Amino acid sequence: MIQKAAFSLEHYFFDKVNINLDNYNNKEYQIKFDPKGVFNKEEMVYTLNFCFSAKCDEIEDNFVTINCIGRFKFTDINTIENIPPYFYRNSIAILFPFLRGFLSMVTIQANVPPILLPAMNLTALEKPLSENTKEE
Repeated sequence: MIQKAAFSLEHYFFDKVNINLDNYNNKEYQIKFDPKGVFNKEEMVYTLNFCFSAKCDEIEDNFVTINCIGRFKFTDINTIENIPPYFYRNSIAILFPFLRGFLSMVTIQANVPPILLPAMNLTALEKPLSENTKEE
């Protein structure tokens, strides 16, 4: 018997994109992820707000900030306590390739050397996401 997945990605979009190449010097840079979410128990929908930013070591301001919103539908979860722990890790892993590709595409289209993020292990974001999740 095939078991249906506990959740699925309904859609995603980028609601905020800021790239300021004046703050980019082609040298070492630091990246930051800020995940948070809202679970709607009536609709059994989880909205993940996944913000990525990067700044060069010698420059105070970010040279890129991208906010990605992903909407995940659960099949039978109706309370925040019943969200399986693996969801937090997997939801980020599902959205990350879209964010990574979008960043590369936007910088290539700007006719500058593309900013390429490598494949990354983002399991450390599981705890911050679960701690920054609210129920509505």
